[in-house]
Amino acid sequence: MAKLSRRQARARRHQRIRNRVKGTEDRPRLSVYRSLSHMHAQIIDDTKGVTLAAASTDESVLRGKLSSTKDRAAAKEVGALIASRAKEKGISKVVYDRGGNLYHGRIAALAEGAREGGLDF
Repeated sequence: MAKLSRRQARARRHQRIRNRVKGTEDRPRLSVYRSLSHMHAQIIDDTKGVTLAAASTDESVLRGKLSSTKDRAAAKEVGALIASRAKEKGISKVVYDRGGNLYHGRIAALAEGAREGGLDF
């Protein structure tokens, strides 16, 4: 059997995670996407199929105060921003969907920032 490419392995892990992790009205899903240049986070209610809050290093709010959009510090800021936006909407508990990425580096930093911002997962 041929070895999977990095992209195929991540897609397979992501599908395996999504089979278990579902966002509900009481506990929506905090979904994370990591590209080479940016981090994106959304809080999603899967029962309704609605995005409740979103944050990204692409936003002008963060771009001004970040030296780089690619590092752990930027990911931590995105986590803090998504947590504050969730608090405004009355969301305090979420389930974490790491998007098939390993829980390490920028993925872990975003989770740490969200926890420090007051999200419980």
